[in-house]
Amino acid sequence: MTAKATTTIRRKIPRVPIANVAVLLIATALIGQVLGFMRTKLINANFNNPMTPPDQNAGVYFAAASIPDFFFFTIAAGALGVAFMPYLSDRLHNGDRKGVWELSASLLNFLAIIMTGVAVIILIFAEPLIHYVVAPGLDNDQLKNAATLMRFLALNPLLFTISGILTSTQQTMGRFFFYAIAPLFYNLSIVISIYAFRHNLGIVGLGVGAVIGAILQLLVVIIGSRQLDFHWHPRIQWRNKDFRSMLKALPPRSLDQGMDQIQSVVETNFASSKALGGATAIANYNSAYVLHTAPILLIGTAISTAAFPRLNLRISQGRPDLFRKEFLMVMRAMIWLTLPIIVFAFFTRGYLARLIFTNNNAEIALIFGFLTGAIFFRVLYAIISRWFYAQKDTKTPLIVSIFTISLNVFLAYKLSQPGSYGVSGLALAQSFVAAAEVIVLMIIMLIRDPKLFDFKFLSGVIKTISVTGFSVVAGFIMVSLYPLGIKDIGIFVLGGKLALIAGVVFGVHIGMSALFGLEEVRPVIEKAKKIIFKPVRVDV
Repeated sequence: MTAKATTTIRRKIPRVPIANVAVLLIATALIGQVLGFMRTKLINANFNNPMTPPDQNAGVYFAAASIPDFFFFTIAAGALGVAFMPYLSDRLHNGDRKGVWELSASLLNFLAIIMTGVAVIILIFAEPLIHYVVAPGLDNDQLKNAATLMRFLALNPLLFTISGILTSTQQTMGRFFFYAIAPLFYNLSIVISIYAFRHNLGIVGLGVGAVIGAILQLLVVIIGSRQLDFHWHPRIQWRNKDFRSMLKALPPRSLDQGMDQIQSVVETNFASSKALGGATAIANYNSAYVLHTAPILLIGTAISTAAFPRLNLRISQGRPDLFRKEFLMVMRAMIWLTLPIIVFAFFTRGYLARLIFTNNNAEIALIFGFLTGAIFFRVLYAIISRWFYAQKDTKTPLIVSIFTISLNVFLAYKLSQPGSYGVSGLALAQSFVAAAEVIVLMIIMLIRDPKLFDFKFLSGVIKTISVTGFSVVAGFIMVSLYPLGIKDIGIFVLGGKLALIAGVVFGVHIGMSALFGLEEVRPVIEKAKKIIFKPVRVDV
């Protein structure tokens, strides 16, 4: 292909600023989290209270979803994005748009065959998987419902895999909109299914809603691919050099993801113990986990997803200097955004749990309190892991994950004993392990690039930590002035207190950041000035 042709193809791909993409992803992720909270709240309200039969407990649904999630994240999710997109980026940088789609179609066909086999396994062995692997503490009726739910969810890994491959390709080509909005249809479908099926199918109706949601999500993604010249072909290009290289990179990343899912299955297994509460403990832990996941998705996943194509491009261009500069810029911004959110989340954990979850909010708040420590390190992991993946290194994060997951299983078992922290011990183990994983990866990064964390970066981080100290004081004072009362319920009372506390905590963070001269606050200040001082034209 000539240089002129290559330039022409590149011009078709718009250069969208990372900040704009991040805003889009954060906005849609926020809507998704609202729907996710609504989904979990409604599931708890309808299937996790003393008025519902034991076999309709919300823990049944969470247990049923664990194995389909395990297969998807272990087999497919490692290929989607981090292990897949660097190869697409190389093709696109060389102007080979057709090659991008050929590589995508080959991976789609390969994983579709595997996921079809997975669906058959789940359909046949759903009940023993629940009974012997996921939740041995469930009673017979709960076991039957969980197995039925799991069979409904059997096709979801296949549907999610196809969606993921198509959206990864769209991201590489600079299109993020359909990737951002597609998951909203999944959560919305489950919310609707609660009302549509609760009086006839009961909790099993959630499985119907999940299948419909996965299909809708895929349809939205397909619409997003229509204008990108995608032509599916029923072939797997085994002789393609990039495809073979990508297949070699997949196992480490897939195993890395699988380790995380093993951790989730193990935690569900421990929580299902009658001594910890069985299905109710599963529901409470998963509810708190959903709450702690929100800032990770809003900041960690959204921003790192927006930045990843650009990081891949810098490697493809042979510009390690720009790669390092942009990586540190993104990491600093994520730290600056995350710390005040953690302060707010910790001090208002009881308020949030009562506002979002109708039942068992005290237990959920306790678990969430232990999980707040994990938020910071999971956000950092989102961008740190992409430092390795952009350089096509999927083995190092896997090796570190093997160590940290082993540590997590040990700590989760010890800390979750009835004589120790109970279900909250699972959350405490999560925070310890998240910190250990990030620290080990950062040490490896420094060994490979001793000049990575320069003075400017370290100075900015130290200033951000100092600013956070003022936010902690502000949060403590506000919670003392407006404590959570026994009769505080509803969106207006709890929402009002949360808004007031959030306004002060984030206001102090922004004000002190400006006083300390942090770069991250400048766009916020400039935007506020434009809004406040923008002239208004008055027609006379």
